[in-house]
Amino acid sequence: MTDAATPQALLWAPRAWIAGRWAESVLLHAGADGHWLDIRIGTPAPAQSTVLPGPVLPGLVDAHSHAFQRAFAGLAERRTGEHDDFWSWRDRMYGVALRITPAQLRAVAAQLYGELLCGGYTQVCEFHYLHHDEDGAPYCDPLAMSRALADAAAGTGIGLTLLPVLYQRAGFAQPHLRPDQRRFATDARGVLALRDGVRAWQLRHVNAGVAIHSLRAAAPASIHALLQGLDADAGPIHIHIAEQTAEVDDCLAATGARPIEWLARELPLDRRWQLVHATHALPAEIDAVAASGAGVVLCPSTEANLGDGLADLPRWLAAGVPLMLGSDSNVTRSWAEELRWLDYGQRLLHRQRNVAALPAAHDGATAALLFERVLAGSAAAAGLPVWGLAAGARADLLVLDARAPGLLGVPPSNTLDALVFATDAPALREVWVAGRRVVAGGSPIDAAAVAAAFESAMAGLWPD
Repeated sequence: MTDAATPQALLWAPRAWIAGRWAESVLLHAGADGHWLDIRIGTPAPAQSTVLPGPVLPGLVDAHSHAFQRAFAGLAERRTGEHDDFWSWRDRMYGVALRITPAQLRAVAAQLYGELLCGGYTQVCEFHYLHHDEDGAPYCDPLAMSRALADAAAGTGIGLTLLPVLYQRAGFAQPHLRPDQRRFATDARGVLALRDGVRAWQLRHVNAGVAIHSLRAAAPASIHALLQGLDADAGPIHIHIAEQTAEVDDCLAATGARPIEWLARELPLDRRWQLVHATHALPAEIDAVAASGAGVVLCPSTEANLGDGLADLPRWLAAGVPLMLGSDSNVTRSWAEELRWLDYGQRLLHRQRNVAALPAAHDGATAALLFERVLAGSAAAAGLPVWGLAAGARADLLVLDARAPGLLGVPPSNTLDALVFATDAPALREVWVAGRRVVAGGSPIDAAAVAAAFESAMAGLWPD
């Protein structure tokens, strides 16, 4: 696999979000390595620069995605029994997990990644546990499914962090996988081999860490073996944790501790760790995570879709824990909508407005506070050294359409507020990744061909 070089780019924006505020007349210089060389505020547009057609924001990292579940979005919204929850949804979701091929996964992921770019994400972290053939046997190329995801990312232009997942058992009291989980089976050695195989490709905008599916799906001995194999590796470590109350109850019964309590007590958490969901966390658990330096990945639209519950957002914010967003099951592919869901859930719970805002921060703006918190956590979640509109970061940016519904006529100082809380139509004109424009006029590159391949894959997965 190869990756093309990036030409230098000199870009000029009338306004750009720099260091937590709007700055005027911003010159952005991207180097041949696809990273920002220099960013200058209050600079007239040089004759040789490309003038960007609207206000500019940094892209965000989608810190938790299962790409194959994009093929299931919208197909689980009917109740077929007396009760429907995460567990019944999961059983139906396994239907697509059991039969999707590498070619179909590439087509589905390419469609998803184009949609994520249009939703403002320029890097996606794939929590990747779909490794084996349909019968559960390894492919001749163990990286076949990983390769499908990397090819899809390269084709659309999005950055990719691949996270092969440790997945060994069906539950705390079930030492083996269920038959419908046969494609997921991995051990610590296999996870590390997958990670190293991805890294060996040396793709410029693809990196790799590891993941642990959950405490219920990996025995303590296997988790410790994985961590021993990691040693001091700087790559990210992601884990599903405390998403459902049943998981909390099962963990208590099996270990005598709640999931986050056990994790913080038994494992050496640090800034590499990203705790996905952490929906059901007690104050003492939140404090323990804060003391460790680990981050939390919230997936508001998926957590709402699955009926998981609401995280204690005010407590996570007050504790200073790094926060990230994830598209997870990919029923929603826009970070603005995820931020809206994040605060609206708290408004409904507490029967107050602007729950996440602080009057002394960002002029009391909810959107700005949440955006800055997510932006600050992006680098660690993706395993990158730096992120955003800053020298040394990858040269990613979003160009807003100031005439989009919801933004038209809004005072410039309220642009971010309106994007998150008043915009329900596409609002991005352009998206740039590593100094290259990958979305123009609101559409990803090769959108028609990608859509045709996606339709074909969906027809194969869901025949009439």
